[in-house]
Amino acid sequence: MLAVERFLNSPGFKEAFPDTGQDVKVLGVRQDESLALTVAMPMLCLATPSERAYFQRKGEVHAALAECFRSSPFEIEWKLNSLDHPGRGTEGVYLTLTGTSAEDADSGQVGRGNRANGLIAFSRPTGGEAAPGKNPVAHAGKVYSVLSHRLARLIHARCPELLEVDVHLAARIGEPVDRPWTAVQVILPNGLGLTEVEGAIREVVERELHRLPEFRAELIRGEHPVC
Repeated sequence: MLAVERFLNSPGFKEAFPDTGQDVKVLGVRQDESLALTVAMPMLCLATPSERAYFQRKGEVHAALAECFRSSPFEIEWKLNSLDHPGRGTEGVYLTLTGTSAEDADSGQVGRGNRANGLIAFSRPTGGEAAPGKNPVAHAGKVYSVLSHRLARLIHARCPELLEVDVHLAARIGEPVDRPWTAVQVILPNGLGLTEVEGAIREVVERELHRLPEFRAELIRGEHPVC
């Protein structure tokens, strides 16, 4: 799902489809080897001269998606702007002026499940904070939301044999943000013992916590995506 969103908002796609908006949402439901993907992406009204042009362009976007992900191991069923209804004019298409649904009473904003990894994954551990819009120096909800995902990625890169990595960070209000309670949970493959990876995991965590002031400066500069 994240790969689909990144493709639709990539520079190459936007160069080929400059009449598409950046407010892309993807819902994925998997059943065995079948994957149903529902994509919502507005078209820019000033670049869409007619209903016919809208549906023609929608077909071209659909074809681009199918081509990009044709090597996927799943059998993908695509739905793009599934509320569209030919014959209803502007009431039957997804058009915006700016490319985002925020202009038309979409009031979810920052509290609507926004996660630092770009996904709303109901079956995965997650924090209760929304990372956007928070102080990148002192707000644990922002700093830890982004840092926990970074730590998990770095740990998996260091120990790619791990099946899953979850990182939990917490701090008591009034205490330094750079000294969180830290826990790492991993799922090991058969034949691998925890003692074989524990040292590497600890090294990654200690290194990243030691450079936390630098990490917060990177947050300020926008070097880490906050969805």
